[in-house]
Amino acid sequence: MFSPYYFKGRRRGKDDPKDYCSLNVCLYGEQRRWTMTERRAGSLSQSVSALGIGPSSLCWSPDDGLTVNIDEIGTPIPRRVRGQVKLSPTFINEQAFNLDVNGLHHWRPMAPSARIEVKLEQPALHWSGHAYFDRNWGEEPLEDGFVSWNWSRANIGEDCAILYHMQRKQGDAFPLALRFARDGALSEFDPPPNHRLPPTPIWRVPRGIQAEGEHPPRVMDTLEDTPFYSRSVIETQLLGQPATAVHESLSLERFRSPVVQYMLPYRMPRRRR
Repeated sequence: MFSPYYFKGRRRGKDDPKDYCSLNVCLYGEQRRWTMTERRAGSLSQSVSALGIGPSSLCWSPDDGLTVNIDEIGTPIPRRVRGQVKLSPTFINEQAFNLDVNGLHHWRPMAPSARIEVKLEQPALHWSGHAYFDRNWGEEPLEDGFVSWNWSRANIGEDCAILYHMQRKQGDAFPLALRFARDGALSEFDPPPNHRLPPTPIWRVPRGIQAEGEHPPRVMDTLEDTPFYSRSVIETQLLGQPATAVHESLSLERFRSPVVQYMLPYRMPRRRR
């Protein structure tokens, strides 16, 4: 999705997505790690229920959910990340959403609510908790369809809420507010007002979030601060309840900047195998 090599390859007519594959792993805190090594089609293996990218793999089972076996080297500091992640959905959502006026970009929150268990050998970490799993796909590059977007997800008691606020290149800004009950029942609600948040500390990426107006949201932590993308933890209120949301902001105008494209390979190396 954000590969600088795919960005250049499309302009040369070399746009087979199988030739631009990677597994992104982000660890925060004292054992901070980042991996996103891109590999070519020869390192890719696929079946109905499994995907292999170099030494790492993902496998889906109706009984066990999603299992991710990780064997990667971090960048820009070369430190190994090895272990296993298991994601067990509470339910599976079958509904997908069009994100643009032309029906070229799609999003499906496959497991809006799930449990996760992380067992890593390197670094030695083990924890479990709430999880989320979705997918995006489309028929044109994201930067051709959107200027920017903000996304967030929060637990609301036993339910969860997912909010999107997209600035599209065609049409008005598009807000989307979804609530998933524990049994998988989906309902849409009126998106609350969009609040401007402080930009990220280093790269000054603009951030905003939809929240109930009488309780202004607050940035608790900035986990990822890059030239075009941020991931944050936000204290907010939704549907009458206080909530802690995982939040993402994306500036696609920044992503397509030649300066950003020049910088990306330092965090995203490319290997033949």
